[in-house]
Amino acid sequence: MTPKLHVHYDIRSDASAIEERARTIAIEQSVEMPLEAIDDPKVRAEIVGRVEDVQDLGAGLFRATIALDLETTGLESGQLLNVLFGNVSIHDDVTLAAITVSSELAKAFPGPRFGSDGLRARVAAGRRALTCTALKPQGLPPDRLATLARTLALGGLDYIKDDHNLADQRHAPFAARVKAISAAVETARRETGRATRYLPSLSGNLDSLRRQVKIARDCGLDTLLIAPMIVGLPSFETLVRDNPGMAFIAHPAMAGASRIAPPALLGTLFRLLGADAVIFPNLGGRFGYTRETCRAIADAASARIAGIKPALPVPAGGMTLRRVPEILSFYGNDAMLLIGGDLLLAGPAMTAAARAFQSAVEKATCTVRT
Repeated sequence: MTPKLHVHYDIRSDASAIEERARTIAIEQSVEMPLEAIDDPKVRAEIVGRVEDVQDLGAGLFRATIALDLETTGLESGQLLNVLFGNVSIHDDVTLAAITVSSELAKAFPGPRFGSDGLRARVAAGRRALTCTALKPQGLPPDRLATLARTLALGGLDYIKDDHNLADQRHAPFAARVKAISAAVETARRETGRATRYLPSLSGNLDSLRRQVKIARDCGLDTLLIAPMIVGLPSFETLVRDNPGMAFIAHPAMAGASRIAPPALLGTLFRLLGADAVIFPNLGGRFGYTRETCRAIADAASARIAGIKPALPVPAGGMTLRRVPEILSFYGNDAMLLIGGDLLLAGPAMTAAARAFQSAVEKATCTVRT
């Protein structure tokens, strides 16, 4: 038998119809045709999807575990997504709930090249949690963004990223922006003695993405921000494979556009394709993720999987300085805390606010989750 890909779907259905509904999904995601028309015994035995289990979750919701042939993914990210959820995503009663990462699947995709430990090592953070902020708003010219970056970097933060809305726009072209900001952060690094990293946001088609990676590398940068659902999973996977010295932090933009459970998409799939860290909306911010969803994303990102490094969870989205103890008590030290707007609100006291953020995290005594 060929290796299998085990996929878990949440299905809304009557109990009397769920077995047939699950079989229909298995067929749709494998051969997409009447089984009676298949006369090849190998296809019927190995390629046709198989329902392995159905669990009643209550309130008309069921979880079906379906085994699909791993070879049908072509071992590439676009077809992997197609096999996982292509046609079935059109049915509004089905959610892709989880993906079991087997050793065979882990061998086929890169996973994080650096992961949690690598991101810590880049800023000499030891085992503590990390800090991150964002450069906003879009519309500012490169010199204004560079001044903002230097102001924040003087607070000793670990990572300073572009807002994901910064692309290659006329008001701040990628090349000019990255050159100005990287130089400003380097100036601040010399003043503070810290290893603050600047992450430019990548955007565009694969040719543009490759040009932008080269610009970043030429400016001495080694960590990048990317939105896999915007640029496309195959482009993301290609950049990870082709740039062994670069770490990639994945942004969740467009992650809510399909019915893929956030832990499966952000925690498992993004990590499998090479995200060293995954940003997601934290509970209590300006998005609606629950405590359980946030915990599940963090657990999926850092779960032990043979051959795949753990990715660092990055809770974000309306976080504030006063919530640092609460966030650390929830995630422990295995996280990068991202606070943007609350630091920007400090105005002339922005460096002091950044310093207070960094100090609060460094002094935290939360134990690392195991």
